[in-house]
Amino acid sequence: MIAIGSGKGGVGKSTVSANLAIALAKMGKKVGLIDADVYGPSQPTLLGSTTKPVAENDKLSRTNTAELEAEKQRSQELASKATTLESLVASMETEIASVRDAAAAARQAEENRKLLTDEQRAQAKALADSGVPDKNRIAPAYPFGELKAKLELPVAGDILRQFGDADGTGHEAMGMTVATNPETVVTAPADGLVVFAGAFRSYGQMIILDAGDGYHLVISGMDTISTRQGKFVFSGEPLAVMGAKRVASATALALETDRPTLYIEFRKDGKPVDSRPWWTAKDTGKARNDS
Repeated sequence: MIAIGSGKGGVGKSTVSANLAIALAKMGKKVGLIDADVYGPSQPTLLGSTTKPVAENDKLSRTNTAELEAEKQRSQELASKATTLESLVASMETEIASVRDAAAAARQAEENRKLLTDEQRAQAKALADSGVPDKNRIAPAYPFGELKAKLELPVAGDILRQFGDADGTGHEAMGMTVATNPETVVTAPADGLVVFAGAFRSYGQMIILDAGDGYHLVISGMDTISTRQGKFVFSGEPLAVMGAKRVASATALALETDRPTLYIEFRKDGKPVDSRPWWTAKDTGKARNDS
């Protein structure tokens, strides 16, 4: 344990503590930082955390079983009535309390982030880059537009179809399709709020993440989903598991494979966009099992 103190105020105790914590985290150490300032904790401000000093993400997720079941049933009703992804997202963000409240909190966190000083932004960026979990964070660490060439695919495998390719129905594909291995774990490609998690029309089991900046990430083709709507998830967090073989769906038509296939679609302001600029340049041709 390292304690930093002084009998005089304004000498930089908080700044030294924050920088030391970040440096130790970058060295691979497990770090916890406690602020005992009787005049008000300054560490959340220095580290770019604009929420209350409690685990807000857990707080927003803490709903009793009856409420969760009621929301699930309501979501299924809304999904059965929605005819497009745009209408599904709109209904979830207005009709489902957990999604609506979490989205409002995330928007406020994004607005608060805009008020940070350059020094505070730099420290927040260093903390995010260090990999130290921040359970208070309820909004993406970075604007989604700044993450090009930095995201990893939710699964490793072979890309069978890209955005703009023929989709087997005489139209162009609005997303990409990746063939992977049975029971592969599907992870979040970026930080985001789970707007929807469940079955939707011909997509099958589907997850929609609100990644901020008007971007939504659509993932479908899984066998089982392990997250829920209204929950904020971090990049790399497990979301679902693939099945033993390809699930019949509209996004997997005319594919000559029996392997499980994951469909990934990026949408900006409700319109599909090519996701290729966001993925890292590393080789994704070799399939591996992440289960």
